[in-house]
Amino acid sequence: MCRFIAYLGEPIFLDELIAKPRHSLLRQSLRAEEAKTVTNGDGFGIGWYGERPEPAVYREVMPAWSDDNLMSLAGTLRAPLFFAHVRAATGGGIARVNCHPFRHGRWLFMHNGQIGGFPRVRRALEAQLPDALYAARRGATDSELLFLLALARIERGEAVPDAVLGLLDETVALMRSLGITEPLRFAAALADGDQVHAFRWASDNQPPTLYRRTCGRGEVIASEPLHDEGPQDWALLAPGEVVCLRQRTPALA
Repeated sequence: MCRFIAYLGEPIFLDELIAKPRHSLLRQSLRAEEAKTVTNGDGFGIGWYGERPEPAVYREVMPAWSDDNLMSLAGTLRAPLFFAHVRAATGGGIARVNCHPFRHGRWLFMHNGQIGGFPRVRRALEAQLPDALYAARRGATDSELLFLLALARIERGEAVPDAVLGLLDETVALMRSLGITEPLRFAAALADGDQVHAFRWASDNQPPTLYRRTCGRGEVIASEPLHDEGPQDWALLAPGEVVCLRQRTPALA
């Protein structure tokens, strides 16, 4: 299982969440506390929005704790919206194209979980992609495929929560039609530069953990609390819950 964080609010340096807290994402890459896989060393990635509509990404296959470039970037980049992810591969192989977050146009996506029996359902799911999004697929993970399938629905005019939840329901139905009894588990974040949607969902009612915290400067979504605050400051999303983070409107003088 992977670990990730998403932030939306006033611009902050990325290392304030990635490295500085006692149980930062960097710490979780070595020793996660609420995951089946303690070590998440199969690659990492960060994505952030700057002065252009499209986000930037930096992804690598080495463990997050061993990459000096990550610490250099996180200590000098400041952004109002960013994602960070450390990977424990469940499929697709260890390669840069399989590292999160995934980017397409103005969208960023990252995921913790899996499609049960993915090799048996992969071909049927890929066949649902429009040609342009099929051509945009770079890796071999179920996560990237879910991202592109969700974007196909959004491009058809569906609201983000409806697009994602409808996709999950239809994927589970397809899995069952093929006799797959393994669960689909999905903790994920999807951003368009203005908003962040976060999802905690599973077909067996055992979704990966996902927390939310509101602070003075913004809001954080995280796989695990960062522990620099009291546990009461972190709210565990309920199974099936979807949250939408939006930039706060400045108060009028």
